[in-house]
Amino acid sequence: MNIYDFKVKAQDGREISLADYKGKVLLIVNSATGCGFTPHYVELQEMYDNLSGKGFEILDFPCNQFGEQASGSDEEIHTFCINKYSITFPQFAKVDVRGENAIPLYKWLRDNTKFEGFGMSPAALMMNGIAKKMDKDYKNNGDVKWNFTKFLIDREGNIISRFEPTEPMKEVMKKVEQAVAK
Repeated sequence: MNIYDFKVKAQDGREISLADYKGKVLLIVNSATGCGFTPHYVELQEMYDNLSGKGFEILDFPCNQFGEQASGSDEEIHTFCINKYSITFPQFAKVDVRGENAIPLYKWLRDNTKFEGFGMSPAALMMNGIAKKMDKDYKNNGDVKWNFTKFLIDREGNIISRFEPTEPMKEVMKKVEQAVAK
């Protein structure tokens, strides 16, 4: 099984097969419009501008599971992201990324990656506290811990890397560029 076996919902409710993205490097991200990590949209859009012509796509899945930070409708979220961050990459319908109601794509991403920590920055230390309150065993499972967790997928549909929201965007960009260059 790989990424191309999944279907997701577009903002307008249409079903989209991820097989439509065969041969592209993908960065899958669960996002929120009212999060301290929401400014990641700036760097995500820069990455998209620089690499989309080289077979790279960002697939954005708004999620309201973490602090209810994506509380608007799909249309309201999309309008906010266009107006505030000028995003041009695909943004899908709002989803759950953890728990029983997680969409199958995110269950697969969770089950096929490991949480390797938030790092040691001040934001990382804060995230450790938040994650521990949500799940005492958070260090030992692959559940998505917060908004703006990113998964890098190679051109064959396999997971290359998982990035927690505290990962510096420069590091994310470096790995994305390496994947696109292959």
